[in-house]
Amino acid sequence: MPHSGLAVTRALAVIGVLCALCAPAAGLAAPAEAQVALGARPEAPAHMREVAAAELPRAARETLALIKRGGPFPYRKDGSRFGNREKLLPAKPRAYYREYTVPTPGARDRGARRIVAGQGGEYYYTDDHYSSFRRIRE
Repeated sequence: MPHSGLAVTRALAVIGVLCALCAPAAGLAAPAEAQVALGARPEAPAHMREVAAAELPRAARETLALIKRGGPFPYRKDGSRFGNREKLLPAKPRAYYREYTVPTPGARDRGARRIVAGQGGEYYYTDDHYSSFRRIRE
């Protein structure tokens, strides 16, 4: 009797979860897919790209300076909680990250550029609305 694609997918998911549960006891890292299936939030890759603050666009440097001064911020949503749903930044407790708008020339709305600030003093820049990040090196 042939197996349905759904049954195979479910079986593989169960195997992945079992690997995630057993791997730490064996001193191994569980596959990322299994960790996510268990609800774990993987850390950002150690090789995250960086950008020197001096190399940021002028508007981003000005936004960074505003963040460090505590405002005032031009956009109502500046300083709001960034949830890291994309899981591209290091996993941290809820409300650890805050987002700030970097004005985008020609945009009618807030545009795609942001700086995300962590409570530990780290800053990340995205120019593609959270599809990728670069850690800001000061």
